[in-house]
Amino acid sequence: MSQKQGIYRVVSNEALTPLIYRMVLEGDTSALCATGQFVNLKIDGLYLRRPISVCDWDGTTITLIYKVVGKGTEIMAQAQPGQTFDVLTGLGNGYNTAKSGAKPLLLGGGVGIPPLYALCKKLIAEGKTPTVILGFNKQDEIFLDDEFRALGATVIVCTADGSVGVKGFVTDAMKDVDYDYFYTCGPMPMFKAIEAVAATSGQYSFEERMGCGFGACMGCSCKTKYGNKRICRDGPVLEREEIIW
Repeated sequence: MSQKQGIYRVVSNEALTPLIYRMVLEGDTSALCATGQFVNLKIDGLYLRRPISVCDWDGTTITLIYKVVGKGTEIMAQAQPGQTFDVLTGLGNGYNTAKSGAKPLLLGGGVGIPPLYALCKKLIAEGKTPTVILGFNKQDEIFLDDEFRALGATVIVCTADGSVGVKGFVTDAMKDVDYDYFYTCGPMPMFKAIEAVAATSGQYSFEERMGCGFGACMGCSCKTKYGNKRICRDGPVLEREEIIW
Protein backbone atom coordinates (compact mmCIF):
# COMPACT_ATOMS: atom_id res chain seq x y z
CA MET A 1 0.00 0.00 0.00
CA SER A 2 1.50 3.30 -1.13
CA GLN A 3 0.19 6.47 0.51
CA LYS A 4 0.58 10.00 -0.79
CA GLN A 5 -0.24 13.42 0.60
CA GLY A 6 -1.03 16.42 -1.54
CA ILE A 7 -3.13 19.48 -2.17
CA TYR A 8 -6.24 18.75 -4.23
CA ARG A 9 -8.48 21.28 -5.95
CA VAL A 10 -12.28 21.07 -5.85
CA VAL A 11 -13.62 20.69 -9.40
CA SER A 12 -17.27 20.34 -8.37
CA ASN A 13 -19.35 19.76 -5.25
CA GLU A 14 -23.07 19.04 -5.69
CA ALA A 15 -25.98 17.74 -3.63
CA LEU A 16 -27.42 14.41 -4.83
CA THR A 17 -30.04 14.29 -2.06
CA PRO A 18 -30.73 16.69 0.84
CA LEU A 19 -27.80 15.17 2.80
CA ILE A 20 -25.66 13.34 0.21
CA TYR A 21 -23.02 15.27 -1.76
CA ARG A 22 -20.68 14.39 -4.61
CA MET A 23 -17.30 16.12 -4.67
CA VAL A 24 -14.76 15.81 -7.48
CA LEU A 25 -11.17 16.63 -6.56
CA GLU A 26 -8.30 17.19 -8.97
CA GLY A 27 -4.81 16.02 -8.02
CA ASP A 28 -2.38 13.10 -7.92
CA THR A 29 -4.30 9.80 -8.08
CA SER A 30 -1.31 7.51 -8.54
CA ALA A 31 -1.52 6.05 -5.00
CA LEU A 32 -4.98 4.60 -5.64
CA CYS A 33 -4.63 0.99 -6.73
CA ALA A 34 -7.79 -0.87 -5.60
CA THR A 35 -11.51 -0.25 -5.44
CA GLY A 36 -12.67 0.19 -1.86
CA GLN A 37 -9.73 2.34 -0.74
CA PHE A 38 -10.34 5.67 0.98
CA VAL A 39 -8.83 9.12 1.40
CA ASN A 40 -8.39 11.31 4.48
CA LEU A 41 -9.24 15.01 4.15
CA LYS A 42 -7.88 17.73 6.42
CA ILE A 43 -10.63 20.16 7.36
CA ASP A 44 -9.51 23.65 8.40
CA GLY A 45 -10.13 24.25 12.09
CA LEU A 46 -10.60 20.57 12.97
CA TYR A 47 -7.94 18.32 14.46
CA LEU A 48 -8.77 14.92 12.95
CA ARG A 49 -8.93 14.25 9.24
CA ARG A 50 -12.17 12.90 7.75
CA PRO A 51 -11.98 9.46 6.07
CA ILE A 52 -14.11 9.26 2.92
CA SER A 53 -14.45 6.22 0.64
CA VAL A 54 -13.40 6.68 -2.97
CA CYS A 55 -16.37 6.33 -5.29
CA ASP A 56 -14.32 6.53 -8.50
CA TRP A 57 -11.10 7.93 -9.90
CA ASP A 58 -9.18 8.45 -13.12
CA GLY A 59 -5.75 9.81 -14.05
CA THR A 60 -6.36 13.27 -12.58
CA THR A 61 -9.53 13.26 -10.45
CA ILE A 62 -11.06 11.52 -7.43
CA THR A 63 -14.82 11.35 -6.90
CA LEU A 64 -16.07 11.27 -3.31
CA ILE A 65 -19.67 10.84 -2.19
CA TYR A 66 -20.32 11.71 1.44
CA LYS A 67 -23.17 12.34 3.85
CA VAL A 68 -23.46 15.51 5.93
CA VAL A 69 -23.49 14.15 9.48
CA GLY A 70 -21.35 16.55 11.50
CA LYS A 71 -19.16 19.63 11.51
CA GLY A 72 -16.50 18.25 9.17
CA THR A 73 -18.88 17.17 6.44
CA GLU A 74 -20.90 20.37 6.89
CA ILE A 75 -17.73 22.31 6.02
CA MET A 76 -17.09 20.00 3.05
CA ALA A 77 -20.62 20.62 1.74
CA GLN A 78 -19.89 24.36 1.58
CA ALA A 79 -16.72 23.91 -0.50
CA GLN A 80 -16.69 25.73 -3.84
CA PRO A 81 -14.83 24.94 -7.09
CA GLY A 82 -11.26 26.13 -6.87
CA GLN A 83 -11.01 25.59 -3.12
CA THR A 84 -8.29 23.16 -1.99
CA PHE A 85 -7.96 20.37 0.56
CA ASP A 86 -4.91 18.64 2.01
CA VAL A 87 -5.58 14.96 1.25
CA LEU A 88 -3.97 11.63 2.11
CA THR A 89 -4.67 9.09 -0.64
CA GLY A 90 -4.03 5.38 -1.21
CA LEU A 91 -5.36 4.36 2.20
CA GLY A 92 -6.76 0.91 2.97
CA ASN A 93 -6.52 -2.43 1.20
CA GLY A 94 -9.60 -2.42 -1.05
CA TYR A 95 -11.62 -5.25 -2.59
CA ASN A 96 -10.12 -8.34 -4.20
CA THR A 97 -11.99 -9.10 -7.43
CA ALA A 98 -10.07 -12.32 -8.16
CA LYS A 99 -12.51 -14.29 -5.96
CA SER A 100 -15.74 -12.89 -7.39
CA GLY A 101 -16.78 -15.66 -9.75
CA ALA A 102 -18.87 -14.86 -12.84
CA LYS A 103 -21.92 -13.56 -10.95
CA PRO A 104 -20.88 -11.34 -8.04
CA LEU A 105 -23.45 -9.68 -5.80
CA LEU A 106 -22.85 -6.15 -4.51
CA LEU A 107 -24.79 -5.02 -1.42
CA GLY A 108 -24.74 -1.39 -0.36
CA GLY A 109 -26.52 0.51 2.36
CA GLY A 110 -26.66 4.31 2.52
CA VAL A 111 -23.20 5.91 2.49
CA GLY A 112 -21.70 2.43 2.10
CA ILE A 113 -22.83 2.49 -1.54
CA PRO A 114 -20.19 4.79 -3.14
CA PRO A 115 -17.14 2.45 -3.03
CA LEU A 116 -19.20 -0.25 -4.75
CA TYR A 117 -19.45 1.93 -7.88
CA ALA A 118 -15.78 1.63 -8.87
CA LEU A 119 -15.89 -2.05 -7.83
CA CYS A 120 -18.85 -2.64 -10.15
CA LYS A 121 -17.06 -0.88 -13.00
CA LYS A 122 -13.99 -3.08 -12.49
CA LEU A 123 -15.99 -6.32 -12.31
CA ILE A 124 -17.78 -5.49 -15.56
CA ALA A 125 -14.43 -4.67 -17.21
CA GLU A 126 -13.29 -8.14 -16.16
CA GLY A 127 -16.23 -9.70 -18.03
CA LYS A 128 -18.38 -10.45 -14.99
CA THR A 129 -22.10 -9.77 -14.59
CA PRO A 130 -22.77 -8.16 -11.21
CA THR A 131 -26.11 -7.67 -9.52
CA VAL A 132 -26.27 -4.61 -7.26
CA ILE A 133 -28.72 -4.30 -4.38
CA LEU A 134 -28.98 -0.81 -2.90
CA GLY A 135 -30.70 -0.18 0.43
CA PHE A 136 -32.28 3.11 1.53
CA ASN A 137 -34.83 4.23 4.08
CA LYS A 138 -37.09 6.11 1.64
CA GLN A 139 -37.37 7.49 -1.87
CA ASP A 140 -35.74 10.88 -1.37
CA GLU A 141 -32.56 9.22 -0.07
CA ILE A 142 -31.88 7.23 -3.27
CA PHE A 143 -28.69 8.01 -5.20
CA LEU A 144 -26.34 6.34 -7.73
CA ASP A 145 -28.91 3.77 -8.88
CA ASP A 146 -28.98 5.19 -12.42
CA GLU A 147 -25.18 5.34 -12.51
CA PHE A 148 -24.94 1.63 -11.68
CA ARG A 149 -27.47 0.85 -14.42
CA ALA A 150 -25.43 2.91 -16.88
CA LEU A 151 -22.46 0.64 -16.18
CA GLY A 152 -24.56 -2.35 -17.29
CA ALA A 153 -25.27 -3.89 -13.88
CA THR A 154 -28.60 -5.35 -12.81
CA VAL A 155 -29.82 -3.00 -10.06
CA ILE A 156 -32.38 -3.73 -7.33
CA VAL A 157 -33.44 -0.87 -5.06
CA CYS A 158 -34.83 -1.57 -1.59
CA THR A 159 -36.53 0.98 0.64
CA ALA A 160 -37.46 0.35 4.25
CA ASP A 161 -40.78 2.16 3.82
CA GLY A 162 -41.60 0.48 0.50
CA SER A 163 -41.78 3.78 -1.42
CA VAL A 164 -39.54 2.42 -4.22
CA GLY A 165 -38.59 -1.09 -5.30
CA VAL A 166 -38.48 -3.95 -2.83
CA LYS A 167 -39.99 -3.12 0.55
CA GLY A 168 -37.52 -3.93 3.31
CA PHE A 169 -33.77 -4.35 3.47
CA VAL A 170 -31.06 -5.63 1.13
CA THR A 171 -31.44 -9.12 2.58
CA ASP A 172 -35.09 -9.19 1.48
CA ALA A 173 -33.94 -8.93 -2.14
CA MET A 174 -30.77 -10.95 -1.66
CA LYS A 175 -32.59 -14.25 -1.17
CA ASP A 176 -33.94 -14.18 -4.73
CA VAL A 177 -30.59 -13.55 -6.48
CA ASP A 178 -28.30 -16.22 -7.93
CA TYR A 179 -24.70 -15.25 -7.08
CA ASP A 180 -21.22 -16.76 -6.74
CA TYR A 181 -19.71 -14.33 -4.24
CA PHE A 182 -20.69 -11.09 -2.49
CA TYR A 183 -19.16 -7.72 -1.69
CA THR A 184 -20.70 -5.26 0.73
CA CYS A 185 -20.26 -1.93 2.46
CA GLY A 186 -22.65 -0.35 4.94
CA PRO A 187 -23.68 -0.20 8.59
CA MET A 188 -23.05 -3.00 11.06
CA PRO A 189 -26.74 -4.04 11.46
CA MET A 190 -26.85 -4.65 7.70
CA PHE A 191 -23.66 -6.72 7.89
CA LYS A 192 -25.08 -8.94 10.63
CA ALA A 193 -28.27 -9.47 8.63
CA ILE A 194 -26.24 -10.40 5.54
CA GLU A 195 -24.06 -12.76 7.55
CA ALA A 196 -27.17 -14.63 8.72
CA VAL A 197 -28.37 -15.40 5.19
CA ALA A 198 -25.36 -15.24 2.84
CA ALA A 199 -24.91 -18.44 0.83
CA THR A 200 -21.31 -17.85 -0.28
CA SER A 201 -18.04 -16.35 0.81
CA GLY A 202 -17.64 -12.60 0.51
CA GLN A 203 -15.91 -9.41 1.56
CA TYR A 204 -17.13 -6.78 4.03
CA SER A 205 -15.88 -3.19 3.94
CA PHE A 206 -16.19 -1.75 7.44
CA GLU A 207 -17.14 1.79 8.38
CA GLU A 208 -15.12 2.78 11.44
CA ARG A 209 -14.13 5.94 13.28
CA MET A 210 -10.45 6.56 12.60
CA GLY A 211 -7.81 8.74 14.19
CA CYS A 212 -4.79 8.75 11.89
CA GLY A 213 -6.12 6.69 8.97
CA PHE A 214 -2.87 4.84 8.28
CA GLY A 215 -2.33 2.44 11.18
CA ALA A 216 -0.29 4.44 13.68
CA CYS A 217 -2.81 5.21 16.43
CA MET A 218 -4.45 1.74 16.67
CA GLY A 219 -7.79 3.44 17.36
CA CYS A 220 -9.75 1.37 14.85
CA SER A 221 -8.48 -2.10 15.73
CA CYS A 222 -10.87 -5.04 15.62
CA LYS A 223 -10.59 -8.70 16.54
CA THR A 224 -10.35 -11.32 13.81
CA LYS A 225 -9.62 -15.04 13.79
CA TYR A 226 -6.03 -14.11 12.93
CA GLY A 227 -5.52 -11.53 15.66
CA ASN A 228 -6.23 -7.81 15.88
CA LYS A 229 -6.42 -5.92 12.61
CA ARG A 230 -6.54 -2.18 11.98
CA ILE A 231 -9.53 -1.24 9.83
CA CYS A 232 -7.65 1.72 8.32
CA ARG A 233 -4.60 -0.27 7.22
CA ASP A 234 -5.39 -4.02 7.27
CA GLY A 235 -8.94 -3.18 6.13
CA PRO A 236 -11.37 -1.63 5.56
CA VAL A 237 -12.10 -4.80 3.59
CA LEU A 238 -12.08 -8.11 5.49
CA GLU A 239 -13.05 -11.54 4.21
CA ARG A 240 -16.09 -13.26 5.68
CA GLU A 241 -14.13 -16.21 7.06
CA GLU A 242 -11.83 -14.10 9.24
CA ILE A 243 -14.43 -11.91 10.95
CA ILE A 244 -15.46 -12.42 14.57
CA TRP A 245 -18.95 -11.00 14.95
